[in-house]
Amino acid sequence: MDYLIQNAWAQGAGGAAEPGLASFLPLIILFVVFYLFLIRPQMKRQKEHTKMVEALAKGDEAVTSGGLLGRVTEVGDNFVKFEVAKGTEVKVQKHAIAQVMPKGTIKDL
Repeated sequence: MDYLIQNAWAQGAGGAAEPGLASFLPLIILFVVFYLFLIRPQMKRQKEHTKMVEALAKGDEAVTSGGLLGRVTEVGDNFVKFEVAKGTEVKVQKHAIAQVMPKGTIKDL
């Protein structure tokens, strides 16, 4: 019956192993990798987006996160009036602006 269940032998009279830094090393390395490849770049993108949104001014041409291309006609605290066609303005949240385009991108408006 020994071939189905292995025997459990008592451990020798050695000292108890102290959980030290070596047992936490894989966890520390994993956290450092997550920080370098996920957290840090995301924080950098968030800072750049916040700076771009704060710098919005009347006349800027921008694209929203929904893909709407237009020209900023009025800037408020939380919202921006966005002209998408002649005489058609849309009110959009500031943080929905995904990208500010170079001047002259919209030639029809």
